[in-house]
Amino acid sequence: MLIQRGRLPLSPCSVCLARTLGSRRASSLASPVFTSFFFHNAQWLYPRTKTKTSIRGTAKNFPNIALSPPLPLSAYKPVEVLTPGRLLKVYAQLSKSRLSFLMVLTAMTGVALSPLPTTVPILLSTAIGTALCSASANTLNQLQEIPFDAQMARTRMRPLVRRAITPMHAAGFAVATGVAGPVILWTAVNPVTAVLGAGNILLYAGLYTWMKRRSVANTWVGAVVGAVPPVMGWTASGGKLLPSSSYPVEIFLPPVLTSPPLPPVDISLVDNPLAPWAFFMLLFSWQFPHFNPLSYLLRDSYAQAGYQMLSVLDPAKNALVSFRHAALLIPVCSVLVPLSGVTTWMFACTSMVPNAILATAAWRFWRKGGEKEARALWHHSLWYLPVVMGLMMVHKQGVDWLQLVGLQEDEQKQEATN
Repeated sequence: MLIQRGRLPLSPCSVCLARTLGSRRASSLASPVFTSFFFHNAQWLYPRTKTKTSIRGTAKNFPNIALSPPLPLSAYKPVEVLTPGRLLKVYAQLSKSRLSFLMVLTAMTGVALSPLPTTVPILLSTAIGTALCSASANTLNQLQEIPFDAQMARTRMRPLVRRAITPMHAAGFAVATGVAGPVILWTAVNPVTAVLGAGNILLYAGLYTWMKRRSVANTWVGAVVGAVPPVMGWTASGGKLLPSSSYPVEIFLPPVLTSPPLPPVDISLVDNPLAPWAFFMLLFSWQFPHFNPLSYLLRDSYAQAGYQMLSVLDPAKNALVSFRHAALLIPVCSVLVPLSGVTTWMFACTSMVPNAILATAAWRFWRKGGEKEARALWHHSLWYLPVVMGLMMVHKQGVDWLQLVGLQEDEQKQEATN
């Protein structure tokens, strides 16, 4: 298979070239459906000519297309052979490896912040299962958006667009990972986590992908997808999602509001159904000050591909939504998270610093609405999430870090020695 140097491999001209030169190798460039999205840039250098030649229906369906003269074979280069190393790289691109890594990282945070004990096999199975579910969802998304990805500078070099892998091969990879991920979660973790993983695949590859070209509400659906992994981490350790008689909703008030002062919190009581929803709200709201400024920077590409993005249709509201959710993160971190018992109330104080920085950047983006402000907000969102999750780990309820690092002896051991 040949690909033109520096250009997309799909064009009606490729079919013309194949018929003119009689080359079987060049004929593989033709695609009866997909080529309608791509036209050789050189067509604009030549005057329009009427032709009765039917190139796989192109001239019949698009009579105003002016075909450029055939190009020499030297303008094309062979496609690289898929060695095992290159195939793994293609799989990583289909999986959107950085996005999948973020999904795994947030899921592991849910496991780490759970008060319930866990094991290394459960930890590894949760990570692998989450990664496979994310890989399947991202691959299915790219399979549906090939012609649209080809029209955006940011995505036109994805494997399916440049034909580094066939759609059938990619579909097989999506099915394999989409089955293996939930199966691993079901057998090695628990059914609740497996259902959440499978549901996230359907939500991202189904509803979200379908809505991207139909409604600006796709961003809110995508935020739900990104907020599910930490909930999966919570359920992987056996945490509950809904309250019951055995697991009622517990409210952990600040010590200054309790009279008399409450005894130290028993870590076994922190399995609170309110906790996973606090995780959900944190990840849900974070995605708006993260994605909205990025979509504003890429609004030209989204408009060219026909995506219904708020940054294209209403840039002012796009910035306002970013500011709303950046401001919402303040009560989420300072009230909801410690109220659920996941962290101590000290987290409410320390988290104010990153929240204030992010909210200020979001406010500037809303007031000025420029690309400079959008880029600054996006950069702040990149460090915000790991910093806040790190602070949650530091202030985890029931954990005494001085004892863990050996700087302070356990009171029970100290009493036993005395």
